[in-house]
Amino acid sequence: MLRLYHYPLSPFCRKLRLMLAEKRINVELIEEKYWEQRPDFLVLNPSGKVPVLRGDDLILFDSQAICEYVEAVHPNPPLFPSSAEQQYEMRRIIFWFDGKFYDEVTSKLLNERLLGKIQRSAPPDGEILAKALKDIKFHLDYIDFLLLERRWVAGDQMTLADFAAAAHISCLDYINDIDWNRSEAIKNWYSALKSRPAFRSLLADHVTGHRVPAHYWNLDF
Repeated sequence: MLRLYHYPLSPFCRKLRLMLAEKRINVELIEEKYWEQRPDFLVLNPSGKVPVLRGDDLILFDSQAICEYVEAVHPNPPLFPSSAEQQYEMRRIIFWFDGKFYDEVTSKLLNERLLGKIQRSAPPDGEILAKALKDIKFHLDYIDFLLLERRWVAGDQMTLADFAAAAHISCLDYINDIDWNRSEAIKNWYSALKSRPAFRSLLADHVTGHRVPAHYWNLDF
């Protein structure tokens, strides 16, 4: 069986987990506290980052590179659109969330609210939190804009871009930093994704010492 070295609140791991679950690819989940930089883990991935997907003769790392590999080897059900233009838009949205959204919002809020306490016993920085909470409004409004004339974030077909976006949103929802009253379109889109069987394992994640808001598990909010 494949082994996936992951951390529950890594959006990059969650993106890959959603893809694997949607394609019904069974993996053994191994929680990796990547910040500890275990020597055995660094042998698998010298960058020290999760996720890492390991098989008998296979070691893959970098979430997007792994997703590209999985789609090529397991094309059904398809999570990449057929045309070059649609694939471009899918990748553009993925890079938006895994790059700009992560840098400006996800990493800041997760680090200050939760991971800083776990990794460094550090108190939250109010200025960083305030900036990230301001920036998330811009990003939520952008998602709302995308959904004005689309069923899914990259077009009329559900793609890996939706899983990338939902991975970040779900991490922030875990720490109760999503204003679900800001956009009915985002709420409906996320509810449709959260109701899929692929989402079940994410909703079961738990980080010791953190109380999850009740709506996190509620498929209908």
